[in-house]
Amino acid sequence: MPEITPLNKFRLPFGGQEVEFQHLEHDAGGVPFLRIRIREGKRFTIFDVDPASAVKWVEAMQDWMTHHPNPADQAPPESGDAV
Repeated sequence: MPEITPLNKFRLPFGGQEVEFQHLEHDAGGVPFLRIRIREGKRFTIFDVDPASAVKWVEAMQDWMTHHPNPADQAPPESGDAV
């Protein structure tokens, strides 16, 4: 049986899907995986992502974030500043 360690869990604000990240390591050794479990109602989608592929996911997400910043992270203009 693989050893599974929970890493993070959160709910997406717009779709309500539950996303869980887990570290997965097989007893026999080998490549560790990042397990991504997405629950949508009674359905689950599970990805076991190897480290090299995880790097590609991170790069793609960071690139997307660069072009689509979170509006909540934007500081409101100071009073008296032009908008």
